[in-house]
Amino acid sequence: MTIMTDPPRGQFRLSMLLSDTRYRSLTLQAIAALVLALSIFLLASNVATNLAAQGLDISFDFLGTPAGYDINQRLIEYTSQSSNLRAAIVGILNTLLVAFLACVTATVFGVLAGVLRLSNNWLVSKLMAFYVEIFRNIPVLIWILIIFTIMTAVLPGPRAFRGDEPEASMLFNAFAFTNRGIYTPLPFFQRGFGGGLDFLLVLVLLVGSFFGARAVTARATRIQEATGERPATLLTNLAIWFGPLIAVSLILGLSFELPELKGFNFKGGITIRGSLIALWFALSIYTGAFIAENVRAGIQAVSKGQTEAAAALGLRPGRTMSLVVLPQALRIIIPPLISNYLNITKNSSLAIAVGYMDVTGTLGGVTLNQTGRAIECVILLMLFYLVISLSISAGMNVYNNAMKLKER
Repeated sequence: MTIMTDPPRGQFRLSMLLSDTRYRSLTLQAIAALVLALSIFLLASNVATNLAAQGLDISFDFLGTPAGYDINQRLIEYTSQSSNLRAAIVGILNTLLVAFLACVTATVFGVLAGVLRLSNNWLVSKLMAFYVEIFRNIPVLIWILIIFTIMTAVLPGPRAFRGDEPEASMLFNAFAFTNRGIYTPLPFFQRGFGGGLDFLLVLVLLVGSFFGARAVTARATRIQEATGERPATLLTNLAIWFGPLIAVSLILGLSFELPELKGFNFKGGITIRGSLIALWFALSIYTGAFIAENVRAGIQAVSKGQTEAAAALGLRPGRTMSLVVLPQALRIIIPPLISNYLNITKNSSLAIAVGYMDVTGTLGGVTLNQTGRAIECVILLMLFYLVISLSISAGMNVYNNAMKLKER
């Protein structure tokens, strides 16, 4: 009887780096990495040589000089005498704000439109198809300008709220909708620790509530798998979410600062500029149309046998969609959804068209023009968008790995 054994390993030779399949892929990757590093080095060296020939150098000292311009929409304290670095931080926060809001609302719009497009109601499905075809085939910049123009033309000015018989009135005496933006109450703690610490406290409570509710749901799932009966979790989860917030609000004295018309404009409260609303809503409805198609494709990719099995068990169509179809469709929806989130973040740079000062308008706009440091500003802009895009991709890929089908 013949016994098969592995052939003896010969002595290593340099020719094996290309001829041996065990080393060939590593060799080619190493060569590609060296070529890329050499290209980057030559490019950087060429740029440095040309700058030196013209008497220029790369310096980021301009970040410490006063900015000298105002920013109307900001999340942190800022004046015209603040540094260019702080102006860039304000722009970064404005970019992250509109990107986060647009990602959330675009997902809501997209999921609803994608599900309703498959409705058996002919009118509903055609309306959703009309929405998808109209909004995704017109550039987002045009939608930004249209929404901003409508807001400034339709909504009343602040002076319309003045007088004994004003032309316009505040909603619940707390919300004012004007052509300059929307003014809403500002929540604050009378016995708080300060704006930043109060926000951090609320954020910690929300994160803790999220993990607490998740633990309760996981425990209910384990009990259901063991006994076949699932304990009720609705009231427990509501208590976990709202109990700590209500307790902290009572202890620290939650109050609201209402906007008031003083002079020619409203003072106090939260100011949401029309430029932010136009950019936010335009990015949401535009990207939501693409997400709707991804959702529709993901749902249609789920076997009809799954729906028939759920119906045989007595599940209603709504429960079938939320418990059976959508969880399986997410494995198909999430990968293109990552690209849509990245597009929202990058398309937010169109904010300059309506005067919303994001990072492109501050660091890549006014700061660049005032300081003349084009290379430095562009490098910082590229790094910012690269870091944000890679962070979104990494986070969504973690979620994608958690949702993908696990093989045994």
